[in-house]
Amino acid sequence: MGKSLYIAEKPSVAQEFAKALKLNTRRQDGYLEGEDSIVTWCVGHLITMSYPEEYDSSLKRWSLGTLPFIPKEFKYEVIPAVSKQYRIVAGLLTREDVETIYVCTDSGREGEYIYRLVEQQAGVSGKTRRRVWIDSQTEEEILRGIKEAKDLKEYDNLSASAYLRAKEDYLMGINFSRLLTLKYGNSISSYLGTKYSVISVGRVMTCVLGMVVRREREIREFVETPFYRVLSHSGEPGQTFESEWRAVKGSRWFESFDLYKENGFKEEKKAKELIQYLSEDTPVQCTVEAVEKRKEKKNPPLLFNLAELQNECSRRFKISPDETLRIVQELYEKKLVTYPRTDARVLSSAVAKEIHKNLNGLMKYAPAVEYLKEIVAFGSHKKIGKTRYVNDKQITDHYAIIPTGQGIPALSGLPGISQSVYDLIVRRFLSIFYPPAVYQKVAITTKIRGESFFANFKVLAEEGYFKVAGIPGKKNSSEGQELSGENGGDTDRTFFEKIQTIKKGMILPVQSLEIKEGKTSPPKRYNSGSLILAMENAGQLIEDEELRAQIKGSGIGTSATRGEILKKLFHNQYLMLNQKTQIVTPAMLGEMIYDVVEHSIKSLLNPELTASWEKGLTYVADGEITPEEYMEKLNRFIVTRTEGVKGLANQCQLRACYDRAAQFYKKNPGPGSAGKKAAGGKEPNKLTG
Repeated sequence: MGKSLYIAEKPSVAQEFAKALKLNTRRQDGYLEGEDSIVTWCVGHLITMSYPEEYDSSLKRWSLGTLPFIPKEFKYEVIPAVSKQYRIVAGLLTREDVETIYVCTDSGREGEYIYRLVEQQAGVSGKTRRRVWIDSQTEEEILRGIKEAKDLKEYDNLSASAYLRAKEDYLMGINFSRLLTLKYGNSISSYLGTKYSVISVGRVMTCVLGMVVRREREIREFVETPFYRVLSHSGEPGQTFESEWRAVKGSRWFESFDLYKENGFKEEKKAKELIQYLSEDTPVQCTVEAVEKRKEKKNPPLLFNLAELQNECSRRFKISPDETLRIVQELYEKKLVTYPRTDARVLSSAVAKEIHKNLNGLMKYAPAVEYLKEIVAFGSHKKIGKTRYVNDKQITDHYAIIPTGQGIPALSGLPGISQSVYDLIVRRFLSIFYPPAVYQKVAITTKIRGESFFANFKVLAEEGYFKVAGIPGKKNSSEGQELSGENGGDTDRTFFEKIQTIKKGMILPVQSLEIKEGKTSPPKRYNSGSLILAMENAGQLIEDEELRAQIKGSGIGTSATRGEILKKLFHNQYLMLNQKTQIVTPAMLGEMIYDVVEHSIKSLLNPELTASWEKGLTYVADGEITPEEYMEKLNRFIVTRTEGVKGLANQCQLRACYDRAAQFYKKNPGPGSAGKKAAGGKEPNKLTG
């Protein structure tokens, strides 16, 4: 009987497989071997796509005449730095005594691609190949994955989409980077006073650059507009409440051109005219027209996917998306959490049936014990399968990131920030078993001389999931106060009780009328977390968590690649990251490249188009379109855009664009200056020479 070969993505994962299988192995160079099993590993990618000069040595020299470059057959080669491990893995894959290959690379598109490239390069044939697809690295999950491993052919569509993603990035990167560098590189280098400038272009990278530059220019072009609101303070002295005037139907100012929206005036003198009108009858009094009392429930949020976790960690801990992924990957490898590179925010029905195992395991995590006892009392874990937190239709490869309930002894050996991220994941998970938080709300409408004033009050009546969802390390506040910084504007409980005594029809004295000046605000700059969320939602930054969940579709890039794309933009000195605040702004060089792309291949800046490419890859993975159809569309896009740029003669026009951007920097940056600010994280919109 032949041997089984298990091939993992990295050595640490291979060790976990060997432990789970309880193999009595001998440690060899690059693999472990037992009586009937062998465990080996890649070290990430072992194979890469060859550069154009490997097709033809003349292609090493960049020339417009050689573009577009679209090979009929793509070439691949072993990455020199890992060639030794490749030779070991290839030798094992083709060994005569190896009968069955278990593919145990990461359960996703990129993990599939890593193995398929090795198999292709090694020329594997005549073997039984099975795919192990797991959601965590616990022993139980590994054994389940091996037992239920499917024929690798069932993942051929996923493999096809992985190859296409790589070909797409390769062809767009090679062709458009060479094309724009040859066409516009001199205009950038002469403006910056550098020897040369390479314009690096990518399907996702360039689109993200465009999002940041557009936002920065919106902020620059924003014109602050003042407006003037009128407020009343009504009630007996010492017990007054504030109300805001609005020009609703029946108002003398209803739909007036003097208004800024319905609750303010464009000019202060108009606000003064309103106060004068309201003050004509003395003493000034208001009539309570309506008192509306209601309860409002706030449900626990959906579970974390990678993008939501990266956003939350950026907001709370001021760490980059790339650092968050590194931390959660380590938590995964130590069996503490489930697979991190996921887009799903819900559980599968199969996992929901076994969720008590995760909860029981967390009894070893001291901060969770109090909440777990309450969850048992609620009995909510038994009904979780019927809630919005379980939905098989919303899961593609993997369910949401949750704690496994295992590996907890390893937690104490991790850095404090890693422990905080784990605690955040645990609290979000436990929250879904708690009831909603309940607010008691009161809305009061008053009238003065026919003009309506509105006041709203709320107090936390039942803390619900807020009890568990606090910031890690921060004690929950007393009942009635805000938890986790999620609901500002809560009302003092004693004052709230007095407000509730107000009845419809009451006439109250108005102690004062005042004008409050406000100003319109410019759009917010992206931070590293909100930029990840905007990428997930095809360029839209949707602040509301519930709305994000409803409209989620295809995004820009994938959960596995978004952090790395931002890292490359910072490294290339196209964008700058303030390390303290995580605010992202463009560098001068990034703005110049944006202008180049906008005047040559503008569609690369379109988030919807970039998302549609990603959607197309999903269609290939799902078997809805063929790889040939996708490649035909891709080739046509590259040929038409390349020929279009070749025919342009607009380099001189770009000088004016560069000048417009340069005025917002201290002076034209010298070579390498953007990198100083990117690393130092200071003065996000200024460069020094």
